Amino acid sequence: MTRVIVSGAAGRMGRMVSGAVAQQDDLELVAGYDPAPEEAVYQDAAELPDADVVVEFTNPDVVMENLAQWHDRDNHVVVGTSGFDDDRIAAAQELFGEGPPNCLIVPNFSIGAVLMMRFAGEAAAHFSAAEIIELHHDRKADAPSGTAIATAGKIAAAGPQARHVESAELITGARGAAVDGVPVHAVRLPGLVAHQEVILGGTGETLTIRHDTTDRQAFVPGVLLAIRRVADLGGVTIGLDSLL
Repeated sequence: MTRVIVSGAAGRMGRMVSGAVAQQDDLELVAGYDPAPEEAVYQDAAELPDADVVVEFTNPDVVMENLAQWHDRDNHVVVGTSGFDDDRIAAAQELFGEGPPNCLIVPNFSIGAVLMMRFAGEAAAHFSAAEIIELHHDRKADAPSGTAIATAGKIAAAGPQARHVESAELITGARGAAVDGVPVHAVRLPGLVAHQEVILGGTGETLTIRHDTTDRQAFVPGVLLAIRRVADLGGVTIGLDSLL
């Protein structure tokens, strides 16, 4: 039985993950951790019971501090908090080393989104340019999304074929933000959940790869997979790709 703590238990994803973990025969929800006083959860990490895995769904302002305390408790960590750029990933790698404990940082827990990122990376080798449009709900804390950043990295790794088309901007920012040389455009609107479109262009044709998350329940299978597998990994791992 794997003992699980959910950090950020008062948030939307924290509540959903807590409920999903509690329903699993091989997982035990031993505690929720959140500073929100209105929730019946632990507010002091020093009071938390022993656990094997902590699922971290907080916010970018506190996630690095939380990672340090989970590491000190010798807990494996599954991270769903966004905002992990190269510097933060490097800091996590320095903290966890080769493990254990291990840290699995997941830009997107949706299996469909993971496959979308994989397909975009494979297709990029065959097209001369690519751009990313990511769309999220209006309460998302950061932009661009971790999924868009990870996708841009996979496209860039395909080689110079997926180049950034140069175009003069009449208004600064009109061409989006360049992530690893790939233009990324972020949309924030009420009514959205999580969506991403990758458009690849070549001579006389374009290819569009799109994924839509219409319900946050889409993230649950990926979270459960991560909880069950994080102990098998070494040090810091990025994404679910290697687990599929």
